[in-house]
Amino acid sequence: MKLLVGLGNPGPQYETTRHNAGFLLLDLIADHAGVTFSTHRKFEAEIAKGSLFDQETLFLKPLTFMNLSGRSVLRILTYYRIAPEDVVVLHDDIDLEFGRVRLRSGGGHGGHNGVRSLLQEAGCGPSQRLKLGVGRPEAADKTAVHQWVLAPFRDEELLVLQQDMLEAALLRLREIYRAV
Repeated sequence: MKLLVGLGNPGPQYETTRHNAGFLLLDLIADHAGVTFSTHRKFEAEIAKGSLFDQETLFLKPLTFMNLSGRSVLRILTYYRIAPEDVVVLHDDIDLEFGRVRLRSGGGHGGHNGVRSLLQEAGCGPSQRLKLGVGRPEAADKTAVHQWVLAPFRDEELLVLQQDMLEAALLRLREIYRAV
């Protein structure tokens, strides 16, 4: 079984923010697969089960907030006995030009608190990541970056995410699924 994890923050105030690119794209992929999420308190997550590219897949959106995502992922890995190499994480990346989708194998957290949590709490990093380019603000200080990732996407950016980024993500996921 594959586990697709979208990283983001729960709640309507974060719904369409750049930091929720992982949630947003996972919703689109789940819709493409014809599955619906339901809340599971035991896992502190929204979960959907189905098939993607003819492989059993579990879709996961941790509801623990970004900085604690590893807690939810660890519970799922343990309960379903999913190997770390079968985990694909989708997350925003400010160092990647807006609209780009990059497949990354392994690596560190690169300053991303959700990936950091996976490394610290789940005891493993994702073997595969889809880094979703949200771009970087003009100013490089931490306050500007924080405000940037928590700001909502503009309407035209949401269209790029719903079309171009979804298409690119599905292509990358197909590569990952075929490699098994």
